[in-house]
Amino acid sequence: MHAIRQPAVAGTFYPRDGKVLANEVVSFLNAATPAIDHVSPKAIIVPHAGYVYSGQTAASAYACLSPSRMTIKRVILLGPVHRVPVRGLALPDVEAFVTPLGEIKLDQSAMTSIAGLNQVVVSSPAHALEHSLEVQLPFLQTVLNDFQLVPLAVGDATPAEVAEVLDTLWGGPETVIVVSSDLSHFLPYEMAQLVDKETVQNILRLNNTLTHHQACGGTPINGLLLAARHHHLKPKLLELCNSGDTAGDKNRVVGYASFIFIEETSNA
Repeated sequence: MHAIRQPAVAGTFYPRDGKVLANEVVSFLNAATPAIDHVSPKAIIVPHAGYVYSGQTAASAYACLSPSRMTIKRVILLGPVHRVPVRGLALPDVEAFVTPLGEIKLDQSAMTSIAGLNQVVVSSPAHALEHSLEVQLPFLQTVLNDFQLVPLAVGDATPAEVAEVLDTLWGGPETVIVVSSDLSHFLPYEMAQLVDKETVQNILRLNNTLTHHQACGGTPINGLLLAARHHHLKPKLLELCNSGDTAGDKNRVVGYASFIFIEETSNA
């Protein structure tokens, strides 16, 4: 019997019932505006709020992975810790994650390949209640066929430390990187729009200096942006909105955006 990380936010951030969840994710994906590029992204940035708030924004990036559902075999998933402080990047001490859509095996060999890095630790508590990674799993289970997961709960780390982990796991077309992050938090609607537009421009320019006020996942994003420069990835904004546009009031909003990163050598 192997250790499994059970869902922590099923029934709150997304539906607990497998059929309802599957239908909701598919409806988001069907409503996503198709990206112009027919080349599979090497990396994406997606939000991690409840699906009613940010599911459609996330779906616009996940829809871009669908054409490569047979090719992608490994997902490197990074998200910020919200509940348990961590120094570095934390792996879980389990063999699989489970959602109402089923079980996802973890890529043990990939995890072993980074375990020796100083900034990589093992922390089951960091993963146990963390929603930033969990909410991405049903989308991945829907758009990909047979894949394994490398989940990293990111705490206090430099862009270079995150980029080193990504470089080690980079691989080829079989590997995709998913960074989970919302943008600004709890600003009035118009102010959030201004702050988030500036954050978007920083990401599009690969400026790896984001603060947590600009993006709660600023640490993993900064690492991705540094790696993206090294590997000649070109970012593209797909969607930008906030909770005032989707399911919340406009007095205190949270910003959401989705991006894809394409290798510039590809014939896009």
